[in-house]
Amino acid sequence: MKSFAHISAKRPFTPRRGLLSLFAVALSLFLMAHSTGAGAGAAQSAAPAKAYDHVFLLRGAFNIFSLGMDEIADKLQRRGVRTTVANFLSWESLADEAVAEYKSGQVRAIILVGHSSGANAVAEMAARLGQHGVPVRLAIGLDPTSRMVASGHVDRYINYYIAGGLGLAVVRGKQFSGVLQNIDVEKNPALNHFNIDKNQALQGRVLSEIRAAL
Repeated sequence: MKSFAHISAKRPFTPRRGLLSLFAVALSLFLMAHSTGAGAGAAQSAAPAKAYDHVFLLRGAFNIFSLGMDEIADKLQRRGVRTTVANFLSWESLADEAVAEYKSGQVRAIILVGHSSGANAVAEMAARLGQHGVPVRLAIGLDPTSRMVASGHVDRYINYYIAGGLGLAVVRGKQFSGVLQNIDVEKNPALNHFNIDKNQALQGRVLSEIRAAL
């Protein structure tokens, strides 16, 4: 049997040999950790975020006459639908938001609802989205105060208005190819310009249209 001294004589321990051994162990540990981490990261990013529907609800002037938009939003949120409620003056920034969401794949369907000046803004926002090639699944106006033109890529545009009051019908634009419905509710004595958005029966119709579109 060879003695320990004989073996040591053939392969003497040196500081260089010790450093090389430690380096090899450290490199092996690093490669194992890096491989595990990369695998975990790949597993986490494998499932893309699910696209959602987005309903934009636009209030009219002063944010005090269109609180029915908030009521509709609350009912939609209870059903898990993403909503944004804002004053009509925000329609341009909201349009930019909707374009970015749609083109990034985050949003699969866009719906617009507005009352009074907010109903005017619905037409403006739909047109802006159309200019960017972004479709609108459904647009609903409640008594718009200006004669608006339907344009953009809107599948269905429904305008509830009171002919003998402040509201006006929406005009079909030359490039509009969707379905446009102007529904005059003047004969309903319970409705006027300031409560049409808060009327529970009409809210029910709006919600039904939204659910059907989604």
